[in-house]
Amino acid sequence: MLNDSSDGTSIKLLATIGVMALVSILAFTGIYSLTTSSKETKLAEVNEETSITNEEVISEENATMSERSANITSRSSVDRMRETATEETTTEEDSEIANSLASTIEKSIDDLKYISIDEVKISQNMDITQFCGLSRDDFIKLISECKADTAGWFEAHAGQIYDLCHKYQLNEIFFCGLISAESGWTIASNHRSTNNFISLMSGGRLIRYSSEDEGLEVAARTLHKNYLSEGGSFYYGKTLSAMNTKFCGSSSWVSLVYGRMKQIVK
Repeated sequence: MLNDSSDGTSIKLLATIGVMALVSILAFTGIYSLTTSSKETKLAEVNEETSITNEEVISEENATMSERSANITSRSSVDRMRETATEETTTEEDSEIANSLASTIEKSIDDLKYISIDEVKISQNMDITQFCGLSRDDFIKLISECKADTAGWFEAHAGQIYDLCHKYQLNEIFFCGLISAESGWTIASNHRSTNNFISLMSGGRLIRYSSEDEGLEVAARTLHKNYLSEGGSFYYGKTLSAMNTKFCGSSSWVSLVYGRMKQIVK
């Protein structure tokens, strides 16, 4: 009986130990599985966070690089614009300098080409197809100082007279003297109404022109073509007396015209 009881107890003890071992194994397995799962979940979360962080870093770096690139491009554009502006400024400055130099040279040439008002000379036997030697501005100034021009007509037309004389190769002082001799310093009414300033006639009457411009143009062209150019219809030479041969024929005409010229040139 005693042996049987001991054997039963041993069996119970072994069974209890077995159950406890099994429970321990199962518990350990569960804990390990839970731990592993937790670790995997944590690792996944860490990887996800790392991935997000990396994406943010990359995105931020890309944005920074784009900004830097934009700044570089912008600065490059500004620098190029400044360089271009500097180049254009330099070109404009060079152009201004060149133009200024050209104007100075041209003025110097003009100064050599023209004479002063005090140097103007006339004579009764002068060549009336030669220019007086004054610049346009100085000629206008000379006429403006002529006291005989009481009505101011010659001063008002001085530039036009100068241009026509240079177009048709006439002495400017002579042309003014002739107009004054034929029409008077104040331009007589019959000459004003016909715009005929040097008494060009047809059928015993003054030829009428449509305007002062036409009248002055025709006067200058007629003198050049018919009276003062070789081969002209009434050409006898290039002096007052030679022109008088067919233009007027009066013995006092030369003195009259030259007298008016002397009122212009002191």
